[in-house]
Amino acid sequence: MGRWTQYDEDDYRLPEGVKRIGYDTDTGCYYFRDREGLVYKGPEGSQFGELTQVADLPVTVSAEGDDDDVEAASARADGYEPLSIDEHGSRHVLRGGAYRTLFPFFLIVAVTLLLIWRLAFSPTIAAPAPCPSTTISYIIQPGDTCWDLTRRYNSTLDKFQIVNPKVVCSDLHPGERVCIPDEGSSISRVF
Repeated sequence: MGRWTQYDEDDYRLPEGVKRIGYDTDTGCYYFRDREGLVYKGPEGSQFGELTQVADLPVTVSAEGDDDDVEAASARADGYEPLSIDEHGSRHVLRGGAYRTLFPFFLIVAVTLLLIWRLAFSPTIAAPAPCPSTTISYIIQPGDTCWDLTRRYNSTLDKFQIVNPKVVCSDLHPGERVCIPDEGSSISRVF
């Protein structure tokens, strides 16, 4: 035993016949019972101080008159103290073990690796090829159609499709760039 173990007990601090019976973590108060069964509360946030009599116990302190010290060492020889039991009688068990606490770390590592993979190995978006000199560059706006664009710039749909062979008129996206033929240009398909 250590040199100062006698100071870990309440016998020398408390009046004769008074025993510590519990601790309420919500209020930070220790509770004590005397020989007559009266319950006293210690000062908030302090293990020692003036005791005041209370009418009832908080829910966290048992009302039975057991003489077990709630802060005493485990009664089992191997030092194991089972988990507390809730009001329904079931024990709280940590599910997932240590891996549950490591999950956010692994998630950050995985996201970082995916970002590096995306930046290093995926092709970058190339700038679109410039429009020919006989055309006008136009950025697609919401609601634009190929037919409306060719009518607005006095051109034909055939000329529009010759200048923009990769553009699908039924699937125009706002922000895309297309080339619109001038009204007086002569564009023909080369075979």
